Amino acid sequence: MGGVLSHAISLIQLAQSIGAELHLAGTDTQDTLISGLSTLIKAGNGQLSFLSNKKYRSQLQLTMAQAVILHPDELSHCPCSALVMSNPYVGFAKAAQLLDTTPEPAHEISPHAVIGENVTFGKNVKIGANAVIESGVILGDNVIIGAGCFIGKSAQLGANTKLWANVTIYHDVIMGTDCLVQSNTVIGSDGFGYANENGRWIKIPQLGSVVIGNRVEIGASTTIDRGALDNTILADGVIIDNQCQIAHNVEIGENTAMAACSVIAGSSVIGKNCSMAGLVGINGHINICDNVIFTGMSMVTKSISEPGVYSSGIPAEANRDWRKNMVALRNITSLNQRVKTLEKNQQQ
Repeated sequence: MGGVLSHAISLIQLAQSIGAELHLAGTDTQDTLISGLSTLIKAGNGQLSFLSNKKYRSQLQLTMAQAVILHPDELSHCPCSALVMSNPYVGFAKAAQLLDTTPEPAHEISPHAVIGENVTFGKNVKIGANAVIESGVILGDNVIIGAGCFIGKSAQLGANTKLWANVTIYHDVIMGTDCLVQSNTVIGSDGFGYANENGRWIKIPQLGSVVIGNRVEIGASTTIDRGALDNTILADGVIIDNQCQIAHNVEIGENTAMAACSVIAGSSVIGKNCSMAGLVGINGHINICDNVIFTGMSMVTKSISEPGVYSSGIPAEANRDWRKNMVALRNITSLNQRVKTLEKNQQQ
């Protein structure tokens, strides 16, 4: 079964840690150990699962899990011990953190790391093999840098920040505390700035940097460009998925989330607590207010000043239906004119 872990925690410790009320079943006691996580269908002895969507209630009724995190409304349907709380998904996230056995990106300062002059080290810093730390870099306490990373001149990484293998941090980039960056991400590369002179592109040096707040998490193979003059800014609590592109001078507000393959063009400002589903494209030089949600594949071409859910694009459908709809769409202007003409004639 999936999710078997190398250490365990008692039910009562788990309940107290995630803020749940423990309801025991069968022969379980407060000291019964949980050593793994799995789905309702696959979980077994010693494993924890969760129910956050009532459409899976039938799986709850059949589960062989040792215990399940669930909402009070689902307690009567649970055949095993339960950890009851108002938001089971948050409970699952906290439990997963407690039982996480992901290895660290590095375990010491490798003798094969290349470290420049005047690098400032906090306590308990770890650096993997073949990482390059250039001169003037400042590393806070408990920073972990994976194998093959590059940290450019005078960059700063705050305490407890962790980089997985092959992350590139350009010069003068500033990252806050408790950040996490997945492999192959590039932060601080040049923004796409050029002037055209008689058909020839002239590069504009990107003189700003990237400033990243605290508790920011960035997925794999994402790129965040440095500012042209001012800085590109990611505020506290921002989360960015894999393969996203954030262009120069973009500003992203606190706790905004950006799913995979989304793109923000240069100099746009995104508010606090926004969410972008996958493949969202945001035009340059526009402002998005706080608390906006974009559904998948939305194309955002102008500023938004009212919170809410916004969408664009046409969902997939049978090709025959799509072709008919496209024909109708092409003719919509002439159809509209015909309707107006008919209405006008009826009024005469």
